Amino acid sequence: MRTDLQPNTWDYETEAFVTPTGFREYDARWWFGHPGSDKPPQINLYGIQALGLGLGTLIHELGKEPKIVTGHDFRSYSLSVKQALEVGLMQAGIEVHDIGLALSPTAYFAQFHLDIESVAMVTASHNSNGWTGVKMGVERPLTFGPKEMTRLKEIVLNDEGVARPGGGYVREMGVAEAYKAELSDSLSLKRKIKAVVACGNGTAGAFAPQVLEAMGVEVIAMDCELDHTFPKYNPNPEDMKMLHAMSARVKETGADIGLAFDGDGDRCGVVDNTGEEIFADKVGLMLARDLSERHKGAKFVVDVKSTGLFAIDPVLKANGCETEYWKTGHSYIKRRANELGALAGFEKSGHFFLQPPVGRGYDDGIVAARCILEMLERNPGKTVADLKNDLPVSYGSPTMSPACSDEEKYDVVDRIVAAFQKRHADGVQLAGRTIIDVNTVNGVRFTLEGGAWGLVRASSNTPNLVIVVESPDSKDDVKAIFAAIKDELAQHPEIGAFDQEL
Repeated sequence: MRTDLQPNTWDYETEAFVTPTGFREYDARWWFGHPGSDKPPQINLYGIQALGLGLGTLIHELGKEPKIVTGHDFRSYSLSVKQALEVGLMQAGIEVHDIGLALSPTAYFAQFHLDIESVAMVTASHNSNGWTGVKMGVERPLTFGPKEMTRLKEIVLNDEGVARPGGGYVREMGVAEAYKAELSDSLSLKRKIKAVVACGNGTAGAFAPQVLEAMGVEVIAMDCELDHTFPKYNPNPEDMKMLHAMSARVKETGADIGLAFDGDGDRCGVVDNTGEEIFADKVGLMLARDLSERHKGAKFVVDVKSTGLFAIDPVLKANGCETEYWKTGHSYIKRRANELGALAGFEKSGHFFLQPPVGRGYDDGIVAARCILEMLERNPGKTVADLKNDLPVSYGSPTMSPACSDEEKYDVVDRIVAAFQKRHADGVQLAGRTIIDVNTVNGVRFTLEGGAWGLVRASSNTPNLVIVVESPDSKDDVKAIFAAIKDELAQHPEIGAFDQEL
C-alpha cells in the first residue's frame, strides 16, 4: 500500500494509494480532489478498491454474512468511488447489493428492508466538494466504532486483504421508494403546517421535500436542486450561513417552521416560526419532553456538547426520565442508546437517534423532522417558538474550534483533562465557582456550582479542538467561563487560532 503518491504520475494510475489520516474514529473520510483544485488527493480509486477488499476481509473476520448494502451520495465522483469500493468487496467474496443514489439513512433502512447486516455508504456528508468517505457497519442499526476502524486501517495499510471466491453484484431497485413510503405512511397531519425545507443542494433534496409533502406538509423548497458544487453554502444544519438563509425564508413566507438537512440526510436543523434558529440539543430536549409524556421512565442519551438542561429539566424529572451524557459522535451515541435501551439519543450536531417504537435506532434527519411535526400536532395551540420558550432558560456558546493538528490534538486534550481534574481535586475555583463534577468520557466536561459547564474535547473529524460553554445565569457568565478555558488553552502552544470566538 502506498501512502506517498503524487497525482498525474504513472504509479498514481497504477498502484493503490491511501493516506492513514482518512481513517477516523467511526468512519473514513479523504480529500479525493476535483478539477481545478491544487490540493493533493489523499486517496485514489485503487485505494478505494483496497478499502473495499479490507472491509470485505473484516466482514469475514467478524463472522458476518458475506453480503452488504451499498449506496452513494450526489457528487460528481461518488458513483465511481462506490463502484471501486464494490470491486474490492466482491474481490473479498462479498455479495454487493447496490441501492444507487441514497441518503445514509436510506442505506441503513435497506439493511432492514433487504435483511442484510452490513452496510457501506459512500458519502462525505456536508464536507465541501472534493471530499469523499464511507460510513460502515456490520450490525444494524449500528455503525463502526474505534475498534472496527482500527482493525480496518491495519488490514488496508498492511495489505492484509484476502481475496475469496463467491463475490457478486445485485442492483437493488425500488429501495428509495420503499424508504419514502415507510416514512410518509407513518404520519398524516391534520394540522396545517407550512415548512421551509432547506437541503443546501445536497442529496436530501431528492428525498425530504417529497416525503414531507406526502405527510401533508405545505413545503416551501429551498435549495433542493441537486448540485454537488454546493453553490450557496455547504449543506450543514450547524452552518450559520445555511440557518440564516432559512431564517430569512421563514420570515418572508410566514412559515411555521424551517427544517434543514445535511448532505447525506442523517441530520436535521430547525428554525422556529419567528426565524430564530434552535440548536439541536434544545430541539432534542423539546422532543424528549414530548416523548416522555407517552413513555414514562424513558432513558435518553445525549452527547457531551449538549445542554445541561437535560439533567435538571422539571418535565423529564416529573416523568421519571434519566439522561446520560456520552461521547460525541454519531456512532457512539447510536451504540450507547442501543446498549441502554434508551428511547432516543441526541447530538448537538443534529443527529437524532429515535429508537423503537419511534424509529429503528439509526440517525435519520427525516425521521427527526417527522417527530417534530408530530410534536406540533399534539400541541395544536402552540407554535415551535412557544415550545422552545417553555424550556428553562440557559445561555450557550456556539461550537468553537481552535486549530490543533490530528497528530497532536489527543495528547493536548489529555493534558487539559489532567489540568481540570487537578483543579477539581484541589478545590481551585474557575470563574469564581467551585468545580463540582468532571466528566472525562470524551475530553473534559466540567460542571460548576449553579449548573454552568464547559467542554474541551478533540474533534473526531477535523484537526481541531471543540469548545462549548453554557450557563443558566447570563451571557456574561458564558464569556467568563470561556475566558477561563482560553487561559488554560494558552498553556499549550500546539493550539492555534479559533474559527470563531465569543
